[in-house]
Amino acid sequence: MTMPKQDTNPNTNPIPALQALQDDDPSVRLRAALALGTNPDPRFIDKLIERCAIEDEFPVRDTLTWALTRHPASMTLPILLDEVRSPRAQARSQALHTLSKIGDRRAWPAITQALLSDADDEVARSAWRAAVVLVPEGEKPELAAALSTQLGRGERETQLSLSRALIALGEVISPILHAAQTRADPRVRAHAIATEQLLRDPETGFEFAIEQAKRVVALGETERQG
Repeated sequence: MTMPKQDTNPNTNPIPALQALQDDDPSVRLRAALALGTNPDPRFIDKLIERCAIEDEFPVRDTLTWALTRHPASMTLPILLDEVRSPRAQARSQALHTLSKIGDRRAWPAITQALLSDADDEVARSAWRAAVVLVPEGEKPELAAALSTQLGRGERETQLSLSRALIALGEVISPILHAAQTRADPRVRAHAIATEQLLRDPETGFEFAIEQAKRVVALGETERQG
């Protein structure tokens, strides 16, 4: 049964707030998530993570993540690491997002190639963001190589997310981007060129960089055919 809205108060004990996570009104769910983060109780970590997997509203999901970060990582990590293997895409995506916010590098082994190349764009983007936060310094080249296999994927937002993740790794990506610029797929080449441009000049907008890169690739194709 849906809990009456008047029973939800961030200053009350956590049981009403926990029940209010099921409310039809997203503003009630948001207040409930705030309450559970303001007064963290390890008994409800499972419920917060379960709600992350099905919550429709982004502000509520983000507040659920914040609430989870308010708990000890030793208690949240084991459950989140299980969640990244969930068959539900949103569960994987939000668990990865939460791991990136916690920033505990003990989670690094969970960032697999399967997640980095997940068929769901939101999961993949969350995995890219988590990876660059969690990667140990010595494993950045290997991560850069793994991320480069996704160059050319998706539309603007997905490509921009990947470029940002690669750039966050620093100069280690330069040889990998150069190699990608010789691949057969023109989308991959254009994305690699645009990412390198953004690495060299962060002030360059992604739209400008990718359009310039597409022109460079198209010109190269014309010259090759000629």
